[in-house]
Amino acid sequence: MAFDYDLFVIGGGSGGVRAARLAASEAGAKVALAEEYRMGGTCVIRGCVPKKLMVFASAYKEQFEDARAYGWDVSEGGFNWETFHPKLTAELERLEGIYRNVLANAGVTTYDARATLKDAHTVALSTGETFTAKHILVAAGGHPFKPEMAGIEHTITSNEVFLWDKLPKSILIVGGGFIACEFACILHGLGVEVTQFYRGAQILRGFDDEARGHVAEQMKDRGVDLHVGTDVLEIKKVEGGLWVKCTNGTERVYEQVMFATGRVPNTAGMGLEEAGVKLGRKGEIVVDDYSQTSVPSIYAVGDVTDRINLTPVAIREGAAFVETVFKGNPTKPDHELVASAVFTQPELGTVGLTEEEAAEQEPIEVYAASFRAMQTLFAGRDDRVMMKLIVSQATRKVLGCHIVADNAGEMIQLAAIAVKMGATKEDFDRTVAVHPTMSEELVTMKTPTRTA
Repeated sequence: MAFDYDLFVIGGGSGGVRAARLAASEAGAKVALAEEYRMGGTCVIRGCVPKKLMVFASAYKEQFEDARAYGWDVSEGGFNWETFHPKLTAELERLEGIYRNVLANAGVTTYDARATLKDAHTVALSTGETFTAKHILVAAGGHPFKPEMAGIEHTITSNEVFLWDKLPKSILIVGGGFIACEFACILHGLGVEVTQFYRGAQILRGFDDEARGHVAEQMKDRGVDLHVGTDVLEIKKVEGGLWVKCTNGTERVYEQVMFATGRVPNTAGMGLEEAGVKLGRKGEIVVDDYSQTSVPSIYAVGDVTDRINLTPVAIREGAAFVETVFKGNPTKPDHELVASAVFTQPELGTVGLTEEEAAEQEPIEVYAASFRAMQTLFAGRDDRVMMKLIVSQATRKVLGCHIVADNAGEMIQLAAIAVKMGATKEDFDRTVAVHPTMSEELVTMKTPTRTA
């Protein structure tokens, strides 16, 4: 059978674009890609990139205060969203243009349309066009989840934050994951009065317990009104915003309410199950180690598979797919020891096992330190840095590294190389410290804090 394309990619995010570009430019495949919203996907348009720019913007308030403590004559005005937001929008448009050019230069045909499956080799577009492909790659990403409850239609998700014309004076953020915590810190730094509810016992579930507790305390110390064990019962639209009643009995009106209660894969209404593709409990596409679905001609990468929902992982999965399918080099994407960062204030950087995970697996030693960093101590701030290494008693390998500090994301990227290589605690010890730095603590902790 003659197909219109060798590969049809559904989704123009990081994973889909990488796969399309490599298949076309390196493997000589005839490739098409359809994206229903904007090229670049969640990360570029409504996730990592605009969020990180907002993180930068939100940090200046404390930096101005520190500058005065260091002797600078700094006059501080208020943050102007009307100045920042057009520049943010222009930057996202620039990046989207780069993604489009990358695809065009690789010879990929793009369609600005929603794509659904008709069968194992056929894609239907919202424009009315239909195409056949030898292989189909679903890289449709995910979207924020909002629970069903009265008044939920008046609330927003993180997607809408980037579209605001002006900042609200107050906001309630519901959720305790990294998106909720990041936006709580960002908006607080930009001058918004922030309240955060999380129904669980502690924010950042799944991260190291000591690290997540450290982040929570620092967030509260900075002024985020964080309440754990608390959830929303009722929401009503009233004059001045949204009236909210919560489980502890309190009631209050907030100008905005944002739900950051998780994300779900974009698989609904795509014709996946009708085409024979198996879906999991959350609607995720079930794939094997090579990203192949239950239908041999259909593959999936990125958040739509709900494996590790991080942009660099989706990119690696897309590249591994091309190696496997178009280059005759079966390649499994490596999901072991993937580092990540939570861009709260302070940041949390992590790689490997948490203390709790490691202790369940084998006998461990824990090396931990908490201290006031030189820069902020001099400025009179009470911020505390936390460094933590989890070490196997048997092999001496560093099983996990957790950092809570300004720029922890930058530090964990470098520490992750050592952990990925299988470095032992003695390898860390043999490394001479760079002084004076915060990260030197990683190589100067000599005595275990505890064993487990």
